[in-house]
Amino acid sequence: MSTDLFPQAHSKHDLERGFALAPRFNADGLVVAVAQHADTGEILMLAWMNAEALKLTVETQIAHYFSRSRNELWKKGDTSGQLQDVVELRVDCDQDAVLLKVRPRGDGGACHVGFRSCFYRVLENGVLIEREAPLHDHA
Repeated sequence: MSTDLFPQAHSKHDLERGFALAPRFNADGLVVAVAQHADTGEILMLAWMNAEALKLTVETQIAHYFSRSRNELWKKGDTSGQLQDVVELRVDCDQDAVLLKVRPRGDGGACHVGFRSCFYRVLENGVLIEREAPLHDHA
């Protein structure tokens, strides 16, 4: 689906200070999206949205993304039960990134590997260490 579902900002002022959602999609027609837990502030995941995913997210208040690996629209939680109810949608200053404040359903997880957050590992002394227990094992 094309990016013409949203208006284009006609000036830098409109882009940075205007009232219209006018996302700047990259050459692949995507914008980066960060999902943050609305209650705890924890960063849950980073994904991509095309215009259709962003439009559906705005309309339904449930997070939709675009899977680059599957090359398809992806309603987060459709199969896992981890739907993400969008409490607030923000864009950054030049509208090339989206921040979703969400409340996850199901077991509260966001990661397909079985963790609450996709950011469950920490680099320590050059080695990745798991700092979170999985909600369930997907090994």
